Amino acid sequence: MSFREVSALILDDNSHMRSLVRAVLKGLGVGESYEASDAATAFELIKSSQIDLAFVDYRLQDIDGVEFTRMIRTAPDSPDPHLPIIMVTAYSEKSRVLEAINAGIDEFLVKPIRANDVAKRIDAVVRNRRPFVRTDAFFGPDRRRRDDPKYTGPRRRHTDDQVVEM
Repeated sequence: MSFREVSALILDDNSHMRSLVRAVLKGLGVGESYEASDAATAFELIKSSQIDLAFVDYRLQDIDGVEFTRMIRTAPDSPDPHLPIIMVTAYSEKSRVLEAINAGIDEFLVKPIRANDVAKRIDAVVRNRRPFVRTDAFFGPDRRRRDDPKYTGPRRRHTDDQVVEM
């Protein structure tokens, strides 16, 4: 897999973890990597640079990665509400995973990370991106991974109140 055309943002308050993710991305051939140690810097980088996806740590010093994801997805001044976000964390409890999914992350990656897992997550968000869903309570990638091939309407399922955005 080559990701030459992909640019990535790494948001983590731990400089060693940022360096590790950056080295993995470089090894996978990711074209450009940006780093931020706090949410405000990351938000500005997304505004000022061409970022194709973000690796966001769950636990940050200022706001956590879940809140950062909500900000990217729903803030009126968000530079890219559709930005693919991969949550990177050592916290893999089901409640935290669900919290991150419900905030709008695309993929979840548990530390310690492996290059193969990173490549799979990048492929999932760049080449096989799930459609986005908007409801009163949620905006983000469709949390269901299966399609009903017989249904062709504007909603993900014929019984949904969720509208799919392509």
